[in-house]
Amino acid sequence: MTQAWVVLTRPDGRDVAAPSEAQMAAALAEVYSGNAASPDGGPGSAVLRFGYDDGLMYEVEVSTGGRVRFAEWSDRDCEIALADPRTMAALAQADALQLWRLLAQRQVAKIRNQPWSDAA
Repeated sequence: MTQAWVVLTRPDGRDVAAPSEAQMAAALAEVYSGNAASPDGGPGSAVLRFGYDDGLMYEVEVSTGGRVRFAEWSDRDCEIALADPRTMAALAQADALQLWRLLAQRQVAKIRNQPWSDAA
């Protein structure tokens, strides 16, 4: 049986399995505060991933400044991109949280229908 999963990778690189909305909001607050830095010292970002043990994976990455990237993969190992990554610039923190809520609720079609730009 295929198991679905959701994982949040915080700005410090730590993974949180099945994150609560409060944990997602805290990670975004850290990113939007401008104080987040990646473990390698670069600009901070946080990623929410949703997928299945034996199949598809989707991710929404939010970076400092409100830049958002949505990617679709054939599997958890990111072997085959199913579509070019989509991006948004300067997205408000509340809107980024709403995207993460949709992803955590497996509402991928609603995420695809957002006003993404074509450039990755």
